[in-house]
Amino acid sequence: MLKELGQALERAGIKLESKREPALQVAGGLVLCVGIVASGILDDVQTEIGYGYYAEPTMPQLPAILAMPANCLVNVAYVLLGWYWLPSCDKKGQTYYYFQEVFAVMALAYGPVQWVRLWTQHHWAAVLDQWLTLPIFAWVVVWCHFLEQGWKPTTFLAMEVASLTSYALALLYPQGFELALGGHIFIVVWRAWKVQRHLGNAASFQIMALGIASCLGFISLKLWDQDLAQWALFQRFTGHFWSKICDVLQFHCAFLFLTQLSR
Repeated sequence: MLKELGQALERAGIKLESKREPALQVAGGLVLCVGIVASGILDDVQTEIGYGYYAEPTMPQLPAILAMPANCLVNVAYVLLGWYWLPSCDKKGQTYYYFQEVFAVMALAYGPVQWVRLWTQHHWAAVLDQWLTLPIFAWVVVWCHFLEQGWKPTTFLAMEVASLTSYALALLYPQGFELALGGHIFIVVWRAWKVQRHLGNAASFQIMALGIASCLGFISLKLWDQDLAQWALFQRFTGHFWSKICDVLQFHCAFLFLTQLSR
């Protein structure tokens, strides 16, 4: 089955006849994940539910969709980022634009998913938010593999499937998601460094370094969300908010790095 699906993706990637194909592929994966989450299979995964896990104080006078306005509205940045990097119709002639479009659609979808988690404070939304983080990181590895090895759709599909299934660690261990995410980040940095050595230059190295620094900010600021709230600077725009800014920045750096090397 993987071989047949990979061949279908290969034909789509080479021809790139419809700009909707990457969007449909991401949407299909999202629907699959939503269906699995809604089935209850992942109900035993431990997630952080409730406003008490966030340092930003809620504003009861606002509707639930904006209860924590800073942490909620920052998700618009993902949508703007995805829209910015979405290739225009006249740029669909080269294969690497397929990778760029998939990545851009991932950014477009991820912002609303995070917002729904903050809005509803529902376990399923939290699980989906965690789970979708993994294939986004994995797509950087897929793109790096393309730059080094060329077009291999079956391999790309296997990478994404392995990334999605790695979330099963969250069912086995209380910190299973963190373990899976840490593994993804390690592989991303390793593959980025590898492709930088083969194809990069000084400019791409600086972008890679900024992306790694942003990733560290994303992790550390989120972990220190509550501790940083003792400082006035982090009481409304909290560590969680700034971690999302770092996340968007590392997303942007990944686009800059990979598109530059693709050209």
